[in-house]
Amino acid sequence: MRTATSCVRPKADLDFGLARTPRKGDNRNALTTESLDMTAAETRLALDTELDRIEQWRAEELERAGYPVDEAARLAGRHDVDLHQAIDLIRQGCPVPVAVEILL
Repeated sequence: MRTATSCVRPKADLDFGLARTPRKGDNRNALTTESLDMTAAETRLALDTELDRIEQWRAEELERAGYPVDEAARLAGRHDVDLHQAIDLIRQGCPVPVAVEILL
């Protein structure tokens, strides 16, 4: 006859392949500028470059939706402007000047 304890697997056997999955709040192996051997200037450059790429992408999406280049660049630089809302306004037939006024 089996006992209840003989059917219980050791906890190590029940990891379901998640043994190396980081848990929420686990930052023991977080990458830092020190671990990447980056200077403060290089870190700032990397952040600026990433921010520039995001703004460029936002401007391209706004242009694709129908905004003129200057208005697209202006809206793309404003991170408080919801990109989806900006695009939806144009798709729903809102004139560009009115859409810009609503968004800003």
